[in-house]
Amino acid sequence: MSDAAHSGADFKKQLRDGNPKMGLFLNSHSPTVAEQLAHSGYDWLLVDTQHGPMGYEKLSAMLAGVASGGAKSLVRVGGYDDRPGIQQALDLGADGVLVPYINTAEEARQAVSCTKYPSAGTRSVYFPQRCMNKAGLLGYAGNFNNNGIIALQVETASCIENIVEIASVPGVDILFLGQNDLCMSMGLFEKYKFPDMYTSPELAAATQKLIDSARKNSLILGLFLFGTARVGEFLEKGFTFISVGNDLHHVLTQTGAYVNDLEGIAQAKGKSWKRRPTALF
Repeated sequence: MSDAAHSGADFKKQLRDGNPKMGLFLNSHSPTVAEQLAHSGYDWLLVDTQHGPMGYEKLSAMLAGVASGGAKSLVRVGGYDDRPGIQQALDLGADGVLVPYINTAEEARQAVSCTKYPSAGTRSVYFPQRCMNKAGLLGYAGNFNNNGIIALQVETASCIENIVEIASVPGVDILFLGQNDLCMSMGLFEKYKFPDMYTSPELAAATQKLIDSARKNSLILGLFLFGTARVGEFLEKGFTFISVGNDLHHVLTQTGAYVNDLEGIAQAKGKSWKRRPTALF
């Protein structure tokens, strides 16, 4: 059976059992790109409304594109208090949400409450919605509290300080490590020369505290990386829900590889073609 046929509960069980699920963030607000990447082999795709310019109508089209390719879909919303964003993402058919900038257990509880139907939470029920097209109102609403994928982003020093309490909040499925923001929050960009902050003892200690708290509560460990260089390292640490960047980064890196080849070809033929300055080089 393909992943497309698996319920969210099955997807989460596989992750908890140690089976990796690789994915990608989508920031290009393009339904066409979203649909194409849904056919590229990734297990899941996340539409990033926190850092992307997509509104609800574009989000709707992007989630439809992801669904057509069979990948699981998530949406990064604005925050734990973004009730409209969470409601829209789930009503439009997202399999789950990633809630950024969680600092306390109370914020975690509020985030979870927005995603769950009563009596476990306070999500509003409405019909018809795309999320209910396949299973119907009762089939969807009656099972979402088990099938929904609820991820909280671990990206601040305060979150690490309170991670023991945050990890014990009922309804959380994934604790998702954001190393860039965490390093910023901990002052490591000021203390270390790039990229030494990512292998610093301070970040290692914070990561281990996250790992220990997740394991104690049988939570899934997630992570955002740029590229594949450190994927193996984090698989060994127990991270199974891993992003290797975003669609725009994929475009830049692949384009960078092409223009690098073009420079070499031009030089070999005695021509002086050079790439223009880019965001990566």
